[in-house]
Amino acid sequence: MTTVADKKAKTTTGGKAEFHDVLIVGAGLSGIDAAYRIHELNPDLDYALIERRERTGGTWDLFRYPGIRSDSDIFTFSLPFNPWTGNTSIGQGEDIRNYIWDTARKFGIDKKIQFETQVTSANFDSATDIWTVETISGGKPKTFETRFLFMCTGYYSYDEGYTPEFPGIEDFQGQVVHPQFWPEDLDYKGKKVVVIGSGATAITLIPSMADDVEHITMLQRSPTYITSLPNKDPIALATRKVLPPNLAHNVTRWRWATQTLGSYLFMRKAPKAGRALIRRMTKAMLPADYPVDVHFKPKYAPWDQRLCVVPNGDLFKAIRNGQAEVVTDTIDRVTATGIKLTSGRELEADIIITATGLQMQALGGTEIAVDGSPVKISDHYLYRGYMLDGVPNMAWTIGYINASWTLKADITSQHVARLLKHMGDNGYTHAEADRAGEILAEKPAMELSSGYVQRAADQLPKSGSSMPWMVRHNFLLDYYDFRRASVTQSMKFSKVADAKEKVAG
Repeated sequence: MTTVADKKAKTTTGGKAEFHDVLIVGAGLSGIDAAYRIHELNPDLDYALIERRERTGGTWDLFRYPGIRSDSDIFTFSLPFNPWTGNTSIGQGEDIRNYIWDTARKFGIDKKIQFETQVTSANFDSATDIWTVETISGGKPKTFETRFLFMCTGYYSYDEGYTPEFPGIEDFQGQVVHPQFWPEDLDYKGKKVVVIGSGATAITLIPSMADDVEHITMLQRSPTYITSLPNKDPIALATRKVLPPNLAHNVTRWRWATQTLGSYLFMRKAPKAGRALIRRMTKAMLPADYPVDVHFKPKYAPWDQRLCVVPNGDLFKAIRNGQAEVVTDTIDRVTATGIKLTSGRELEADIIITATGLQMQALGGTEIAVDGSPVKISDHYLYRGYMLDGVPNMAWTIGYINASWTLKADITSQHVARLLKHMGDNGYTHAEADRAGEILAEKPAMELSSGYVQRAADQLPKSGSSMPWMVRHNFLLDYYDFRRASVTQSMKFSKVADAKEKVAG
């Protein structure tokens, strides 16, 4: 791969474009991980990160609602090369953001980040094997050029959440809040609050606000599977005392990864047993006469949608103490003073919180083109879960649906780092995942029945049914595949000089 030294002339000519060997879009957990792994294996490559916000953190900088936290254990959610030093098993939002920034500073990645820079479009030129990336930086247009584009933009829109139409919402005299855009000055002390939704955001908000409100209600159309996770892991704490920090962190990380995967596989293979187990645990944490089958018995099988986790059963404790209520019903209309339900009951409210989900978005909303022809993401298959077939020199981080996002993000980053090394060692400037005309059995990349996934079906890439085109949500198999797979399998490589004569792998 051509390095930045070879490109200095183009960088300065006309002063129009800033060149980097690798351009990473996004400075959240995935972006920082990508920067570390690429530099680790390719120290001579010049890279930069561009981040649309004023700070690192991504999700953990954007979301500011009460109680914001990881929805999986922090040991697999944090990075394998920088030990998590907190004492809890669930990471709080601000702690995670600080961890991301501390990691960036610890490894010198902070010096490579350009903030307040949002990508609008990117075009790959096959004649030069260079991406031209258009951005708005500090309110002004700015152009970057790069040999390799690495999109670490997450999977949802930062600009809008999902809010369905609620009849009569314009008549409501209180405040309506979406958690993605939480007002810093929102005063909910002593107020009546209704949270619409039953996913990770709703079940975080309820116990976090319960002590301060007059009453809080979680209004759900249908139940969600919710399990409790201990907020402290005594084995992890003990492991730290006897092993070096990095080793202790990775031992704990692998232990959590394998037990989480084991739980997932059990529930998928034996859904009736999994459903019964969750019901039994839920019932044990609620009052004896509580209608568990009304409010906590989903219609779908475990892991048809993502399983939600509450630390130390805090949601169930709030219900048990009478601080919070769960109502399973549908909305007839919103009134001036609350929500009238189809059953005829009216929920009084001073504040309505629409925890109704995210708007999924591929590649951060960036318009991608190859030689000027727009790329429709849903027409392409994912190669090893990180490259789109037929789109050269570009990777995209997509995490797991059944485990911590970071487990997959780190494997992806290592794949990309190894690919870049192979290109550099052989002088290649072009790397492209190639199906070679093979017709693949088509599967969704995210096999969830959740509304936010189904709404975005036409925006997501496809998965095949066999490797390397199959998107697997199995950390152990993906890790094994990474350790043994050839970097040239189903790939085409070339150099600028012979761009028309692709070197097939």
